Amino acid sequence: MDESFANLQTSHLLGSVPAVISDDKKSTNVPIASVNEASPSANMQIFPPNQGNNARGYQTLETPIEGPEQQPPNNWKGFFNVYSYTQYFDVDTDVVLNRLMSSLYPTSGDFFNKIDANPDLYGLVWICTTLVFVFASLGNCATYLVKKRTDSNARWDFDVNYINLAASIIYGYAIIVPLAFYFSLRYMGSKADLLRFWCLWGYSLFIFVPASLPLLIPVEFLRWVIILLAGSASSCFVALNLRSYLETNNDLTVVMAAAFGLQMILSIFIKVWFFP
Repeated sequence: MDESFANLQTSHLLGSVPAVISDDKKSTNVPIASVNEASPSANMQIFPPNQGNNARGYQTLETPIEGPEQQPPNNWKGFFNVYSYTQYFDVDTDVVLNRLMSSLYPTSGDFFNKIDANPDLYGLVWICTTLVFVFASLGNCATYLVKKRTDSNARWDFDVNYINLAASIIYGYAIIVPLAFYFSLRYMGSKADLLRFWCLWGYSLFIFVPASLPLLIPVEFLRWVIILLAGSASSCFVALNLRSYLETNNDLTVVMAAAFGLQMILSIFIKVWFFP
């Protein structure tokens, strides 16, 4: 081989292999930390690489990419879609029973703390529907017992209109009254949550379900005592829980008095129309 080619510089050629450097020419004792400081942007990568527009591609260990499955789902599908309201009925039996028992203790005033995580409309719908059938059936039975007590030969007819009247009064009260309080409080600048108000007023009517059974006793004085006790308990339940919820409101006395009075009016109406 011609020795003239031995002195040519070949480091610039593509694919050339650098010559072996002897140990005495190397820079010794180079700390590892200096290498890391020289390339701070270097980090490990996770395979597989990008395989399309929808693939994640390379990912760094420090900053994982959140996929669409980690975002909270949006269950709202429109006002006229039934599936939009399923989230308000997502309660089990234990939760409903606990809230029903809370409505029987009107002086606790902690109902909003119990429903804060998951206020529901299941109690409102279930209690109102139960009251409609209870008032329609027991109301007719009460009128039958009273009529047979005064005159055993008197004719008695089942009044189907009790169902329509009970549905209009109970559902109308449980929906319109919380709605009126909601808009009134928002107008006065107070905090208000319509869903929590519907939940509160719905469970406040539960006490009239067990109170309807002793109202069958054909004794007028005893009926008035029972309905007034039930109405007072329901009124205190609503008023005291509103006080705990609106404790910073200057118009608290007016709100509590209005809530208490409306519940008492409802209880008196139940006695006069369904258990005369």
